[in-house]
Amino acid sequence: MRRLSILLLFLVACADTTGGADEEWGMDGPVEPVPAPGKEDSQYRKGLFVNTNTTRTQVWTARNKWEDTDTPAARAAGLAWAANSGLTWDEKYAKWLESLEWIPSLDNYSTTVRLTTPWGKTLPSPYLECAEMGMFLRITFAAWYELPLQFEAIANGQRVYFGHYGVRTVNGRFAESPEFGVAYKDYTSSTTWRTSWPKDQALRKRKLWGGVDEQPELGANQVFGAYVDEIHLNKRAAYFTVMTLNYLSSQNLADTANTYNIVPEAVRAGDILIERWQKNGIGHTLVVKEVKPIGAASLDVTTISGSMPRRQGVKQSGQSSKGYFTSEYTGGEGVSDDGVEYSKLGGGIKRWRVTKNVGGYWTNTWMNADEAHWINSLDYPRIAARPARFQSLLGQVTPQQMKTELLAQIADARHHLEQYPASCSARERREQAFRMLYGIAWELGTTQAALDDQYRTQADYVLGELEYTKSKTCCWNSSTSAMYDLVMKKAAADQASADSRNVCEAPVVFKSRADGYKYWADYAASIGRGAEWRAWSEDESCPQKNVAADTETELEATPYCSL
Repeated sequence: MRRLSILLLFLVACADTTGGADEEWGMDGPVEPVPAPGKEDSQYRKGLFVNTNTTRTQVWTARNKWEDTDTPAARAAGLAWAANSGLTWDEKYAKWLESLEWIPSLDNYSTTVRLTTPWGKTLPSPYLECAEMGMFLRITFAAWYELPLQFEAIANGQRVYFGHYGVRTVNGRFAESPEFGVAYKDYTSSTTWRTSWPKDQALRKRKLWGGVDEQPELGANQVFGAYVDEIHLNKRAAYFTVMTLNYLSSQNLADTANTYNIVPEAVRAGDILIERWQKNGIGHTLVVKEVKPIGAASLDVTTISGSMPRRQGVKQSGQSSKGYFTSEYTGGEGVSDDGVEYSKLGGGIKRWRVTKNVGGYWTNTWMNADEAHWINSLDYPRIAARPARFQSLLGQVTPQQMKTELLAQIADARHHLEQYPASCSARERREQAFRMLYGIAWELGTTQAALDDQYRTQADYVLGELEYTKSKTCCWNSSTSAMYDLVMKKAAADQASADSRNVCEAPVVFKSRADGYKYWADYAASIGRGAEWRAWSEDESCPQKNVAADTETELEATPYCSL
């Protein structure tokens, strides 16, 4: 069976080479974003016909509407709202995210969130990639409260819909996608779950592809299927969540068919911020967690994000988040290295479309009150102006405060690399933070060279930044902390050798060379740790896997031997 290939545009969630989502779910691809929108920006495009018999593929029944405020279900008290709140379900989604408690991450290094459920259960954040985090939260809330949900994509030239009705086209069930309504159980009407939570053992083995799926917050040897089994009585929704995160990626999340651009002043919890600095390859996605006013004219916006390889959702403070909101990578002014304007790469602040019954068709649109906040995806000047607006809108910080935040971001990226030394996203995040630090050097009364001399470490040079689309290391999501230790021990041995010869030699960058990773594998074997070195694996879609050697980005740091 052909592997379902999701074209790389942003961070991807693709198949592992040892097996994959297509073999597990029985679906063909490829799945792509929908065609570019016209002037109506997708809001009136018809989806599936509502009056369709979807009994066999149904994941849940959409008994509620996102715009409901006065139905019995809408008037009831909930996770983060009182009875008779008058809030729409879309507003309640934002309230739920705001209400999630901050807790220490499992490794006690950062801060994450505790997920609350309608059943009174709480769990620490799952380990997810950044785009997966955004999709997981939206699907989860829609499934719990039986709201219509529809993600659009293209496969083999036809439109495919992932929604509450299953995975379908206008002609019926898509390929060999599951008949959720037949294959899996829904225990929502159960009266025994308080004393005995229903578990689906097959579900608990379902994993996310595209790298390592480990959920240590649940215990040893647990995967994402076990996590969603713990939060859903409707096991159909749990299976659907695993499947959707396997087949869709942030290219679909940023697709105007599923989200839309908003003005900076409208930002609220539940919105998503996407960074794009290249046409193909890695990007970054953050979920807005809290928005608090500062005085009469400023905001403090806190976000959470996963990463690649997967991690628990990590808190980014208002000061830290501002660096993302004001970056040219979030659709701002300027041109990428690919020669494409940043405003045309799909980055920036976005809001989920809500699925409504419009004229008898499930249609992805917006809440009526949000139309005034919308920016057409083809209005590139307004999109490009947003980072500058966020610069003045978000709380102002002193250069010293900004320095503290940037150093925290650098430390966070280094910590991630200590666990996953092949991570190109963490290398990029570290260097982006250093670039921002260089940008305020004059305000700090110092220079780039002085900052590098004080804050650079040998590991920054060993784990140098790589060009994503030209480096196979960037597809390797299963490197380990033991491998980091070996790479750094080899660097220390090389430095000791250079010191003995009274010379300075820049560290060898950990990347694929003409002979692959033999340089480090041989060293590991020479000190009796060969079994700890893992062979390279294609943990995500990797068009660059056949490159002769990886490509380093141009070094912006002070040269190692000049420190």
